[in-house]
Amino acid sequence: MSKAYEQAGVNIEAGYEAVHRMKKHVERTSRLGVQGTFGGFGGQFDLSALQLKEPVLISGTDGVGTKLKLAFMADRHDTIGVDCVAMCVNDIVAQGAEPLFFLDYVALGKAVPEKIEQIVKGVADGCVESGAALIGGETAEMPGLYDEDEYDLAGFVVGACEKADVITGVAIQAGQVLIGLPSSGIHSNGYSLVRHILFSTHTKELTDAVPFDAEKTYADVLLTPTRIYAKAVAAVKEHVKIKGMAHVTGGGFYENLPRMLPEGLGVHIQLGEWPVPDIFTHLKELGSLSDKDLYGVFNMGIGFVIAVDVEDVDTVQKRLADIGEQAYIIGKVTNTSGVQFEGAHDGSL
Repeated sequence: MSKAYEQAGVNIEAGYEAVHRMKKHVERTSRLGVQGTFGGFGGQFDLSALQLKEPVLISGTDGVGTKLKLAFMADRHDTIGVDCVAMCVNDIVAQGAEPLFFLDYVALGKAVPEKIEQIVKGVADGCVESGAALIGGETAEMPGLYDEDEYDLAGFVVGACEKADVITGVAIQAGQVLIGLPSSGIHSNGYSLVRHILFSTHTKELTDAVPFDAEKTYADVLLTPTRIYAKAVAAVKEHVKIKGMAHVTGGGFYENLPRMLPEGLGVHIQLGEWPVPDIFTHLKELGSLSDKDLYGVFNMGIGFVIAVDVEDVDTVQKRLADIGEQAYIIGKVTNTSGVQFEGAHDGSL
């Protein structure tokens, strides 16, 4: 190893060890279409193995945002990779794609092989859950750009589907039903506001027990990984023609539900039809947030929305129940633009 490079703060040997440690995690994500060997200059995937007649590739890229800061504070790094995969995969699933392969990018202030392995383990866990293969990535040690205990994590996913099966939302019509799939909590959006409320406005510690569950700390709740909806959507698609889908991420209901709608249409959401995780009520109280604040930033317990015809609702609910997935009828498509709520707690929506 170059002593000069080591003196500059880059440990090549640590990088080699990290690659060795992550190999077993990468291998368990293998799927049909993967070819080549781990560690090459480029990841390879044989699209012809899927035997699609008119394949359309659908891709997405994203990161984890300031949720990373909580991982640093808690020194927990084994689930943040799931968040990265979920943020990418859920976006392409919303357009009808089957996730095929994933690549990650980790930039660190200091290469600690054990930490890198935990990050990549989380990425691999997310890939296994979504059915995507982890076929490559990059780990970059950047002293001077990141503090020694800090890192950034980003990902890129490619999926595919038949051209005729791409879901664009053009088939959405007024009267169709919105089925919501529950979130696992905050997911990976709104953490700048979360940190401001809990750690700046108030003096909470990550090791403190949350008031709504004495067996869990703030770290447990806030670092709960983002849910991945690929398998749930695949189960529905086998039996029903989905008209549109939305991944409820940054911007909450107001920003994301209109993204799946044709111009001129809107949605009516019936509050009270699904359980809202306690963390959101807690943040509302501590931060003096209105319902409009909450539904404009957070997922509020619904991480993914599927629009279907009325006659398909029972089938969708049965298929989801068969795989152990909860589903809630949360509203309908309307001829009035925008997102309208009924049942708001404080009337501010």
